[in-house]
Amino acid sequence: MQSSSLKLLLLFFVLLLLPACGGGGGGSSSSSSGNSGSQPSGTNVLAVTVNGSTCDSSINSNYINDACVSVSVCSPGTSNCVAINSILLDTGSFGLRVFKQALGSVSLAQVASGSGSLAECVQYADNTSDWGPVQTASVILGNEPAVQVPIQVIDSTFGAIPTSCGPSGGFTPDTQPSVNGINGILGVGPFIYDCGATCVTSITNPALYYTCSGSTCSGTTVPLKNQVQNPVAALPLDNNGVIVQLPNIAAGGASSVTGSLVLGINTQTNNVPSGVTTYTLNQNGDFVTIFNNSTFTDASNPPSGSFIDTGSNGLFFPSPSGSSPDAGELLICSGNSGFFCPLSTVGFSATIEGASGSPTGTVSFQIGNLNNLISSTSKVFNDIGGNMSGSFDWGLPFYFGRNVYIGFESSKNPGTGQYFAF
Repeated sequence: MQSSSLKLLLLFFVLLLLPACGGGGGGSSSSSSGNSGSQPSGTNVLAVTVNGSTCDSSINSNYINDACVSVSVCSPGTSNCVAINSILLDTGSFGLRVFKQALGSVSLAQVASGSGSLAECVQYADNTSDWGPVQTASVILGNEPAVQVPIQVIDSTFGAIPTSCGPSGGFTPDTQPSVNGINGILGVGPFIYDCGATCVTSITNPALYYTCSGSTCSGTTVPLKNQVQNPVAALPLDNNGVIVQLPNIAAGGASSVTGSLVLGINTQTNNVPSGVTTYTLNQNGDFVTIFNNSTFTDASNPPSGSFIDTGSNGLFFPSPSGSSPDAGELLICSGNSGFFCPLSTVGFSATIEGASGSPTGTVSFQIGNLNNLISSTSKVFNDIGGNMSGSFDWGLPFYFGRNVYIGFESSKNPGTGQYFAF
């Protein structure tokens, strides 16, 4: 069974919301299947634009490598709906989270927790947090049937934010779309629930879920049915995974690109796998990356996590040092200290393996000078990365030029069956 507390550790690492910077190194793989940029059609297809038409330019003008989709959220059982752009596509988290401001006049049904209301605090690696109530919404993805699922409404005014979720806990609660550059997050990672079995029987530390009465909120357990959950997994047919398809990016970047999020794997003629290699994931969503004589395997035993994530706008990994022939070439950027600014573009390769140790593939990538790249008018790059201690985060640039399959865990045997393929 999958440990919810370990899922949350994964969440902390993967979602790096860096509105002033971004990007990361893409490349080729010995086992990859290329993406020519052609767009599939079907009721199970959502457009994904990176800094394009599904991104709201009024709130994300400084966000680079911003993978956006549009999602419709409706009051349960009604036709009162709002189509929300600038929803960050995130293969490293699970469930839909929407800022209250983006819902407009759409009202949702509050999920109860005992005699109180259920709320949630999600904490991220950049020391921000999402706080707000868990409410039931009808969610429409593409032209699929509406599904009714619990989502998190990000609302810093709901109740009183617990100290562990706010400043005294070292986290700054997100407050509005214009500050974060997004209207919400669509988590379509390999797990169905954002916590799972652990939250059913115990309170995580710090708590993920809370019961609130008035302004008083305290940690609580929560049944699976009330947890924020991946809405794709609730679809009647195309519910076993997703395919992210993004085109190649030319050297120097692009102003925007358009790709697709295809719902389901091998459920329709437009989502049949072809020429891909499958890498199993462990119960925490990790596989194996071997880079610079270090092996990154499992977020439950830091520092060692290795994962893919469209919600990270670059490739993030420990700066090469010691025996690496490229040691010293990945200089830290002046003014953007989380990113690399080598004097010239540097090429690397890493070995990846499934969580069980096989299969094995080689992924090549490049890291360019972020400060030089963002001095242009381009917003989308395949060669930006940054320093991340102890883990290897294959962010959005990994997806450029590839069809990447994310297979969900088994609904009948949670914590088993999850994989990615390309």
